[in-house]
Amino acid sequence: MADKLEFQAEVSKLLDIVVNSLYSEKQIFLRELISNASDACDKLKYLILSNPDIAKGNGTLKIKITPDAKENTLMVSDNGIGMNKDDLINHLGTIAKSGTAEFVRNVKDNGSGVELIGQFGVGFYAAFMVADKVEIVTKKAGETQAWKWVSDGKNGFEITEAERDGNGTDIKLFLKEDDKNYTDTIYLRHIIRTYSDHIEYPIVLELGEAGEETVNNASALWMRHKSEITKEQYKEFYHHISKNFDDPWMTLHFKAEGNIEYTGLLYIPSEMPYDLFQPDKKNGLKLYVNKVFISDKVEELMPSYLRFVKGVIDSADLQLNISREMLQHSALIEKIKHGTVSRLLKELKKRAKDYDDYMKFWKNFGIAFKEGIYEDFSNREEVASLSYFASTADKEKLTTLDDYISRAKDGQKTIYYITGDNVQVLANNPQLEAFQSKGLEVLLLTDPIDEFWPQTLPNYKGFAVKHISQADEDFNFDRKEPKADEGSLKKLTDLMAEMFKNEIGKVTTTDKLTKSPASLTVENGQMSIHLERLMRHHQQQTVFASTRILELNPYHPLIIKLADMTADEKNKAQLEEVAKIILDQAKIAEGEAISDPSFYGEVVSSYILKAL
Repeated sequence: MADKLEFQAEVSKLLDIVVNSLYSEKQIFLRELISNASDACDKLKYLILSNPDIAKGNGTLKIKITPDAKENTLMVSDNGIGMNKDDLINHLGTIAKSGTAEFVRNVKDNGSGVELIGQFGVGFYAAFMVADKVEIVTKKAGETQAWKWVSDGKNGFEITEAERDGNGTDIKLFLKEDDKNYTDTIYLRHIIRTYSDHIEYPIVLELGEAGEETVNNASALWMRHKSEITKEQYKEFYHHISKNFDDPWMTLHFKAEGNIEYTGLLYIPSEMPYDLFQPDKKNGLKLYVNKVFISDKVEELMPSYLRFVKGVIDSADLQLNISREMLQHSALIEKIKHGTVSRLLKELKKRAKDYDDYMKFWKNFGIAFKEGIYEDFSNREEVASLSYFASTADKEKLTTLDDYISRAKDGQKTIYYITGDNVQVLANNPQLEAFQSKGLEVLLLTDPIDEFWPQTLPNYKGFAVKHISQADEDFNFDRKEPKADEGSLKKLTDLMAEMFKNEIGKVTTTDKLTKSPASLTVENGQMSIHLERLMRHHQQQTVFASTRILELNPYHPLIIKLADMTADEKNKAQLEEVAKIILDQAKIAEGEAISDPSFYGEVVSSYILKAL
């Protein structure tokens, strides 16, 4: 009796996209199926460590490709871990990954995006690009019942009980009329050697009466010497290990020797993965012990800020039967992590010498990488030196802290920064005016992590790192322009303090403004306006609201005029109207929402009309 089931809605959308996509190279479907078969062999190999009898009589782990030109079918088989009925439903009928909807949106928005398929763990569905029907017969290791899964990729799928000798999976593709070339053994051999030569299990091609042939190199790529590996082989192994379709931006292959020996083959992608900032995002490294797959969930292998790094770590010094709990508390794992991070940072330092090339990395991963300044105590300064920031010194290029220091003025011992949502808005912030007048550079920081890392890096190479509100520079300028009368100014600040008492904690004057009539800031040491805005966005409320300070520029003609107007009570209505506009302008400059947009628009329009 067959169970007829429907695909999850997202799978149906996905299948439609994959089947009708503008895949530049259809043959990639075979790479995906071979990669999945390799993963199944990996999982069984690890299971055998604790349960040697689970696959008794299984023979050598391998992947078999069987073309049938007469029937126009292609079968990909493995003797790996296999699947039971629940696995078939969960893995092939639904997609638990929350990123699927994001994938569908990506394709709709961009008109393509098929290169993202691997990132979403759905490479199996690529089979429907060349097949009218897919039939799977599979039996899970340790179980007696085999199962058959059949689908045309459109009208759901059927699952029935089946027969199969031994554990593993057979995936049979009933090829479309236009895709008969995938039964050609010469063509299949070319595809396997191009895309899957690095697979460490034998890929056997069935040749009919001529017997069979092992097509791939069948050795763990990372254990081979660098001189034996071509650029293409490195690239295809990246595709296999990462499930990505982009090419790696950086490849790092090394062997560590000494107290602990291990080999690493690591990659940094050239595209940002969709889930980089998902809370459950784990590091992308697989752990092997002497070529035996142990786990791809060893969080301790790589710090969170390098979670975008993909690859393999293989060590002979770890125990083959090491448990998850032992991995969490292993001193060897900690040493491997320390050595691996050091090598990565060293390699990034080399790549950073080419600004344009490094910016490709920074654009994708800089926002995550900067988390290391906050998180990684032992490498904090190294991570900071490899980080780039927008600055008032150059509107076109980002800068490093070392470059900032090289441009510092004589006697300057502070790196200044300001935080906000947008570089352009920050560059025009009134609080920068005094710094610009004195020729002091200011970093313009716009990422959420920028609110936190300066707290853990108060000093960098002898320079204090400070928000501009904490500046201890002497901003007393030799100013020749007129200044508001002190008495009138006091009346104005008192009037505005009373007017805005529900919004502003204090109204005062400042010598730091040179062009703007006013600016908005907070008490020294309190949460910045930008951080408070971030907190408000995430929590819908501000638990610790900072005390707002409205600073007036006593040299600005508008402030002088308003101060003079305080002498006559009949000016009060107009004075209050203009005062509200000044506060709103200060809020806008800080990226804050104004209290009454309709009032602001109406009054500003009327003043413009009068001026015309």
